[in-house]
Amino acid sequence: MSEQKRIRLTVAYDGTNYHGWQIQPNGITIESELNRCLTDLFREPIEVIGASRTDSGVHAMGNIAVFDTTAPMPADKIAYALNQRLPEDIRIQKSEEVPLDWHPRHVESRKTYEYRIYLGRFPMPVKRLYSLFTYHSLDVNRMREAAAYLEGEHDFKSFCQTGAQVKSTVRTIYSAEVLEQGDDLVIRICGNGFLYNMVRIIAGTLMEVGQGKKEPTDIIHILEAKDRQSAGPTAPAHALMLVKYEYP
Repeated sequence: MSEQKRIRLTVAYDGTNYHGWQIQPNGITIESELNRCLTDLFREPIEVIGASRTDSGVHAMGNIAVFDTTAPMPADKIAYALNQRLPEDIRIQKSEEVPLDWHPRHVESRKTYEYRIYLGRFPMPVKRLYSLFTYHSLDVNRMREAAAYLEGEHDFKSFCQTGAQVKSTVRTIYSAEVLEQGDDLVIRICGNGFLYNMVRIIAGTLMEVGQGKKEPTDIIHILEAKDRQSAGPTAPAHALMLVKYEYP
């Protein structure tokens, strides 16, 4: 029998048809599909550990998961074998061996999310699953000014869904950009970690700034308030994408 090894997977998925990442009692999830296909592939019960538990409907180009196995299959070949079993809206981008004590949520990392808003005059059907359409005009410069106040280390309690169980609501945002890409407006945020619904609440708040409902400097007061009620609404999940994880 081969020695036990830990495999790291880079997982891309369209979250439209799934009840998020984490296993749920009453719905199919990304985690449950990975477990099912890995168990089938290696003929042993396997449960993955995910880096980010994305919400129902959220997409990813590079979420991270690990699992342990004694199977002799070379680590880099697992991606090919697993992709033949997974549904077509989940694909492994890379499989590699990591140390047995490597844990995706216990190591220093940089995570990048994008929230996409479609700025066309009318909704575009082919973009409806991956971007938010709004009839409101958005002032991009106001949104950029507001986003800059999010950068650095802050207590983001105001941008966390109430009831979330976390030890600390302090996080560091390395960059918060508002980018114009053709007819799309992209809110791109890179940080060392994110609270429950944090990026979606940030997106909803920046959109209120763009609509003139809030001032860019209101971000300072929202951070200071440490109160979810002071921030804007939680933007819909389908326009959110986990773009990448980076491990220094």
